[in-house]
Amino acid sequence: MKQKYFIDSHKGVTFLAIISMIAWFDQWQNPTAWVYLALHGTHGLLWVLKSRVFPDQQWESEKGLLYGLYIWAGLSLYWIAPWIITSRGVQAPAWLFGLAVSLHTFGIFLHYAADMQKSIELKYNPGQLITDGLLSRTRNLNYFGELLIYLGLGLLAMHWLPILVIGVYLVVIWFPNMLKKDKSLSRYPEFAEYKRKSKLFIPFLF
Repeated sequence: MKQKYFIDSHKGVTFLAIISMIAWFDQWQNPTAWVYLALHGTHGLLWVLKSRVFPDQQWESEKGLLYGLYIWAGLSLYWIAPWIITSRGVQAPAWLFGLAVSLHTFGIFLHYAADMQKSIELKYNPGQLITDGLLSRTRNLNYFGELLIYLGLGLLAMHWLPILVIGVYLVVIWFPNMLKKDKSLSRYPEFAEYKRKSKLFIPFLF
């Protein structure tokens, strides 16, 4: 089975998982739970739509069931935040709502727009190094967008554990993938100049 099917199925049921937590802990009157549901649930559905419209080739590889269960277990760490919110009845202040929505919105734009640009350029300009548009100054803007998405979501829980999960993903998955990508792109003669002018992860900083 393709790797993307395990990822997409998990993203697609995130909305149902969160609404189930709201029901189980009777948090129907909790605004924080509903805002979290709207943000994370929408992100999950957008991911499934993205996978159908402009899929990422790295998720097209065939994987076995055990690896699929490993993917599900890893992605389920992102459900810690809604579990904390619903099980503890977390009530985030208004300013945190604003911050979370802003981070999430910026993240959605950067993540999906960068992935769309990459997909289109690989389709119509295969074999060419992508150095323009959103990717002109940051080589992994999609990962930076994903960081903003999950940072906005994690902050709503008002707990350190969801932030730790983001840190684990950064160290164990995202950074190794970024370095692996750089190594692959180094085959292009113009990559050295592109690397000099761009940042690995955070625009203008890192």
